[in-house]
Amino acid sequence: MNNPVFIVSGTDTGIGKTIFSAALTQALQGSYWKPVQSGLEEETDSETVRRLAPDCPVFPEQWRLQLPASPHFSAEQEGVEIDPAALNIPHCERPLVVEGAGGLMVPLTRSQTYLDLFARWQQPLILCARTQLGTINHSLLSLEALRNRNIPVLGVAFIGHAHEDSEGILCELGKVRRLGRLPVLDDLNPQTLRQAFAENFNLDDFTGGAR
Repeated sequence: MNNPVFIVSGTDTGIGKTIFSAALTQALQGSYWKPVQSGLEEETDSETVRRLAPDCPVFPEQWRLQLPASPHFSAEQEGVEIDPAALNIPHCERPLVVEGAGGLMVPLTRSQTYLDLFARWQQPLILCARTQLGTINHSLLSLEALRNRNIPVLGVAFIGHAHEDSEGILCELGKVRRLGRLPVLDDLNPQTLRQAFAENFNLDDFTGGAR
């Protein structure tokens, strides 16, 4: 893999990490990959990225599961067996953004979580955290889990309305880089997302290595 790879995970599900992934993919003029998709009735994460970063290639998911649930449960309900060992980061001619599902401890199978997968990959991880009440605890626990597995953490990307104290103390206690905050966008489209990312993040922070 000659180009940089960025793993995007979150402290919980539904916090906006797909929107952030689209923004980062667009800013890097990179490619996007969602290894496992659970839930196909509504717009999938890959479809969201295609809509919001239309000029960026999207790799197909390795597993597509109908039921919107944890991948291990969705797969069991559909008689599918996910093989985590077969989930390998694809070769890409551009920077690649890889998005996990939910939080770090979401099970892929009855014996392996996304955290296990990220530990094997050993690529820089961006932790997405909402700015709402509870984010400090959830984020610090996530950072502790990442460090216990020696997974390189690039930094924290906040999503939501500004909460200066929560964002500041989280990064101080977690000893982690504060990458920026993606605000809530009432009119979400490729142009507004591009502008919001450019105004709130420094792209150099994503290409200067993990710490």
